[in-house]
Amino acid sequence: MNNLNKTSVPGRDKTKDIVKKGLNKRYRKERRFRVFGCAAVIISLGFLFVLFISIISNGYTAFQQTMVRLDVYLDTDVIDKDDLAGTNYAKLIHDALLSVYPDVTKYNEKRKLYELVSTGAAYRLRDFVAKNRHAIGTTIQIWVPADDDVDMLIKGHIDRDTPQSRRRINDRQLAWVDHLVSRGQIKKVFNMTFFTAGDSREPELAGIWGAVCGSFYTLIVTLVLSFPIGGAAAVYLEEFAPKNRWTDIIEVNINNLAAVPSIVYGLLGLAVFLNFFGLPRSVPLVGGLVLTLMTLPTIIIAGRSALKAVSPSIREAGLSIGASKVQLVVHHVLPQALPGMLTGTIIGMAQALGETAPLLMIGMVAFIVDIPAGFTDPSTVLPVQIYLWADSPERAFLEKTSAAIMVLLLFLMIMNATAVFLRKIFEKKQ
Repeated sequence: MNNLNKTSVPGRDKTKDIVKKGLNKRYRKERRFRVFGCAAVIISLGFLFVLFISIISNGYTAFQQTMVRLDVYLDTDVIDKDDLAGTNYAKLIHDALLSVYPDVTKYNEKRKLYELVSTGAAYRLRDFVAKNRHAIGTTIQIWVPADDDVDMLIKGHIDRDTPQSRRRINDRQLAWVDHLVSRGQIKKVFNMTFFTAGDSREPELAGIWGAVCGSFYTLIVTLVLSFPIGGAAAVYLEEFAPKNRWTDIIEVNINNLAAVPSIVYGLLGLAVFLNFFGLPRSVPLVGGLVLTLMTLPTIIIAGRSALKAVSPSIREAGLSIGASKVQLVVHHVLPQALPGMLTGTIIGMAQALGETAPLLMIGMVAFIVDIPAGFTDPSTVLPVQIYLWADSPERAFLEKTSAAIMVLLLFLMIMNATAVFLRKIFEKKQ
């Protein structure tokens, strides 16, 4: 008997060794998996960090604008008090520049000198004269926006050591700018124009306000249509629809529509809303209708998931006290599912805010200067504005592109934070 016990010990030891080796192997795999997971997270955060740094480094200077101070004589021979709108304000600006550099006499040199200030300087002077008629006949000091090339030079985006033939600003203009800087006639200020103006062919005059208003009107149309329709569809399919082949087909198609490329919805909007119904192009109304079609599947899927997450005990308790199916859904199930439905809706709206492709198909890529005042006014949206600026050759539009991306990302983060906040609020009330 003792011999049997002695011979069985090596067998147990061998089994323990096998188990130990298996455990060690499993632990090593687990450690490798954790290392790979951490590495993946770190790499992802690294790429995200590089992306943000690239956007911020290229775009933060767009929040500053270079201004030039000019001593402008409001010549009564040029300004007609009875017709201020017909006054040649550009001539007054040019005369002010020539008074600083009287040695500039040749036509080509004068043209280069005039290019130091923006074409918007004349409009700023016009607005000043309209508000200060009593100043006509006197010399005033006024700060006007510099040309985009001068703006890029002051911000350090133009290398002075680059040969003149490869610069957008020549050596003579560099000397003029340096002279103005030495006299304190050039400064950088916060760029309010970027937030209050619409699009423009001149980078120093371009702003995002028109695109922001267009995005606002478009999202209002999308929200008003998509949330009620998507919520009602989710409630019907989850709570009232019979489980048969037809509802299975509808569910499969809803899931497939959520994966359809967004440009397909643009083609649908082009064919239905523009060509068939004859709605105007490039308006928030049509853009909102197209984005509604695109976001409906996402809202329906999110709504059904929120309804499924409601505890079955709530349904059983409601039915046990004699509530009808409609009363059960309206008074018990829907309030519990509303936070999830709202979260899905806001996430869908955030997705719609960043869409460009479907809106390009319905003409919202047009160059529009005026600020839209309603749902049927021509407009563009923020992502399309970014696309237009990114396609422009001027270096000044590059910084505006990055700055507009920063604003868009800020809106997206606010919308997602709002979704989380609303969810927390509703959960506390419950």
